[in-house]
Amino acid sequence: MFRGVTFMVNGKMCITVSGENLMCRFDPALYAEVSEKKGFEAMVMKGWKYQGYGYVKPEGFASKRDFKYWVDFCLDFNDRAKSSKKKKK
Repeated sequence: MFRGVTFMVNGKMCITVSGENLMCRFDPALYAEVSEKKGFEAMVMKGWKYQGYGYVKPEGFASKRDFKYWVDFCLDFNDRAKSSKKKKK
């Protein structure tokens, strides 16, 4: 579904490195808060804005502290995130 290198945690997509950007999965209830962060860009596919996903451009994670923020932010939600349904073979 997504291009790049995806890091799965507990069988769920957590964070993806795609080109120069990160794609983050986070609690949709925190969308307004996170959308104000430097480098954040909404994830829009086929005209739909995905509230629990977003891209972060390099200026948003250039420092070690900022990178750690995004990784921890995604990991925090991972325990509560729903797993995708397994496809039948």
